[in-house]
Formats: sequence, structure tokens, C-alpha cells
Amino acid sequence: MHWKAKATLQNAVSRLPPESSYATYYWLQRHFGGLRHINPVARLRAGIETWRQIEKLGRDPFNKIFLEVGTGRVPMTPLAYWLMGAKRVITMDLNPYLKDELTRECLQYIDDHADDVRALFGPLLVRKRFETLLDLRRQDDLDLQNLLDLCHIVYMAPGDAAQTGLDAAAIDFHTSFNVFEHIPRDVLLAILAEGNRIISSTGLFVHRVDYSDHFSHSDARISPINFLQYSDAQWDRYAGNRYMYMNRLRHDDFLALFESARHTVLAAEPTIDVSSLQLLRDRRLTVDARFGDKTDEVLATTEAWIVCARSERVLAPVALA
Repeated sequence: MHWKAKATLQNAVSRLPPESSYATYYWLQRHFGGLRHINPVARLRAGIETWRQIEKLGRDPFNKIFLEVGTGRVPMTPLAYWLMGAKRVITMDLNPYLKDELTRECLQYIDDHADDVRALFGPLLVRKRFETLLDLRRQDDLDLQNLLDLCHIVYMAPGDAAQTGLDAAAIDFHTSFNVFEHIPRDVLLAILAEGNRIISSTGLFVHRVDYSDHFSHSDARISPINFLQYSDAQWDRYAGNRYMYMNRLRHDDFLALFESARHTVLAAEPTIDVSSLQLLRDRRLTVDARFGDKTDEVLATTEAWIVCARSERVLAPVALA
């Protein structure tokens, strides 16, 4: 589907009353979009890579408490944390998107491809937990709550990551995967401020941000940085709805955001898209004035891992990778 047609459809659905809007959008995704065939591997891999980001900084995530911002349709990233030994996972979402049928399909996939999933986790997998998960999947009365209870996952939706209601120092790791690009800057600051309150003294913030134009994920005719040519007003007409809002903050903006939230950046791993970089260098895409002071390399950065700690708790120097 052409991205402008998709934008028109999303805007139309978003104008429906909330309950009808969510149901309609889910039906469209289920029958014509990315939810036609559910595959948990990408979300499991997100949990594994988050775990490895923590280990690379010399921290031990085993038997620790995780917070995930932005659960989505299936709790596969929290499940991955539990399969590797997390003590508890609190996952929250602004909207209650979690779906029983999708979760059951994910578990069926895991059961059908058990050897592949074991290989995906490798030595990080707690084998006893994995076998217990497979036993649960084969129960006739399996439902979503059974899975959450088994895996010590607390699901909070509607939930506000800027006002979690959790105790101070209640979590060890504050995480998200491809979520922060969908949240306005002032709300992100509030989320990080709350994170500072609820994270332990040795805790880490581990976030993966997708800076790309998400319409390019389903329309190969446009580049990952297509949306940078539009002004805020123009872009809001295309994607200013609950289903495709993107703040369009770039990598340098996010680094500044974390620092303004009293964080020290311990590791940053940006990925520069070569084709987008060439597009900019050849001047085949002219960016809006909002982005005019940024380098081509920053503009062509399409994703990054950023790992931080509260500044007042950090003794080590900043290390950018």
C-alpha cells in the first residue's frame, strides 16, 4: 500500500470513538497488515539483545526486576527476560493492546520451533523455565493470565510510565524497544524523571530507538528518511494520529534528551543507513528547516541502542561505542 493511502486510512480510523477505533484498526492489521502471520522471534530477539547490552557493561541481569515501556500486542520481550532468568517484569502500555489470540499463536510457534528457539537464546536460556513454558502451552485451559502468572509478568494497561505508582528503587532495568520514537519529547522527559525515581542505585536505562520513517517499513518506494523533508505541520497531517505518531527526534536529540534527564550515556550504538546517507549527499532529498543544522550522518541514522545511568550514581566516564 502506498504510504499516503495508509496514512489516510489510519487518520480515518483514529477519528472513530476509541473503542471502535481500536477494534477496527486491529481487524485491519489482522486481515491485511502485519498481524496476519504472527511471529514472536523479533520480540524475543529484542529481549535477548537488551540482556546483552546490560551484560556488555558488566552488570548481571539475572534475578533482577525489569520495567518495559510499551508492551504492544504480545508479551514476548518480557517472556524473553523471564526465560533468561529475570525475577520479575513489569510491562506497561498506554493502551491495552495485549491480545490472547496472538499470544497463543506465539506460544504455538515457540512450541513448533522449540529447537530453533533454544538455539536463539543459546547459553542464556534457563532450560527448566523453557520446558515449563512448553508444558503450559499444551494445557487445554491456557489463557493469557496463566502465562503472565507463570512468568512473573505484571501487565499494567492503561498505564502511565511517567506515573507508575511503583516504589522508589523498585526496578533494576528500565527498557523499551522501538517505543520512544512514538512519544512526544516532554512526555519522554517525564518518563525518564519517573525512571530516575524508581530505578535502583546500580540500575540502567536500556532503550532501542527506531529513527526511521515507519511508513517505509511497508512501502519500499520511499526511503527510511522520507519524512525528514516535511515540516511539522505537514507531517502532522499525515501521521498525527494515535497509530503512527512519530516525534522525528534524531540521534543527537535523544542523546541530549537523556543528558537533560540527568543521565550519563554509557553506551550508544547508532546505525547509519548507507542508502539514506547517499541520498542526502547527492541532494536527492531536501530536508525541512527543522533538521537543517544536522549532519548527513545524524540524519541518516535509522536506529540506535542507548544505555544510560543516573548521573549522580555514575563514576565511570562516558563511553560511546
